[in-house]
Amino acid sequence: MTDKKDKIEKAVTEIASEQQDHKGHEAVLVEQLCEGLARFKDQKLGTFLSSLSAGLEIGFSFMLVAIFHTFFSASYDSETVFFICAFAYPIGFILVVMGKSVLFTEQTSLLSLPVLHGKYGIQELLALWGVVIVGNLLGGFLISLFLLWIGPALGIISTSSIIAVAKHVAHYDLLTIFGSAVLAGWLMGLLSWSVSSVKSSSSQIILIYLITLVIGLAGLHHSIVGSIEVFSGVLLTGDLQWSDYAGFEITALTGNLIGGVVFVALLKYGAFAANV
Repeated sequence: MTDKKDKIEKAVTEIASEQQDHKGHEAVLVEQLCEGLARFKDQKLGTFLSSLSAGLEIGFSFMLVAIFHTFFSASYDSETVFFICAFAYPIGFILVVMGKSVLFTEQTSLLSLPVLHGKYGIQELLALWGVVIVGNLLGGFLISLFLLWIGPALGIISTSSIIAVAKHVAHYDLLTIFGSAVLAGWLMGLLSWSVSSVKSSSSQIILIYLITLVIGLAGLHHSIVGSIEVFSGVLLTGDLQWSDYAGFEITALTGNLIGGVVFVALLKYGAFAANV
């Protein structure tokens, strides 16, 4: 076992020192691992502030979806409107990922790699996840409160559209939300992986847009954007209660976590380790 760990560590060191124009599986994994290690070494306050920024920035996805819903709901049926809204969904993710803010679902698999590599323990991982989640959720609450005021004030977002979006996200049973969140977490882990595999900003933006468009078109549940949507709905209508928000958020976070850790981090690190 010790020899195997030594071989893996040696392979990581060698790959990290290489300059490659084209990144293979091993090079992408090592880049993700190094980024994860750096995140563990960052000051917790810095991570929290970056997470808070991500929670605020991801709110632009909610804002644009609500604007699209407000604009198109008078002309099309509900199903068609939400299909159109999906094309606005990726904007917040582009801002977050390209701006290097810390978003839980994008960082879930990345932060798991140092633990799988034996550099940090589960307790340290859970503590770091906690900082990121709290920052993301708090940022989301703040942008929600701001948009609930400025959207109607500018006449670009109707309260009925905000409620419709919230109900659209929250009306499923918890098992369905969990399965949907697993898929969303899986895709977000692949997003982080895919963005690391290309160099140009334009390619990265295209990848982010396409992957998060899939999440939007399929109506998959993202714990941070969904938090903003359902939180906003709870504030506006008695049809959604705080218990609905809590059930949704806990379920979505759990599903996103499993999707990112199991289907991305474990499988990709396992494939790397098996080949060393």
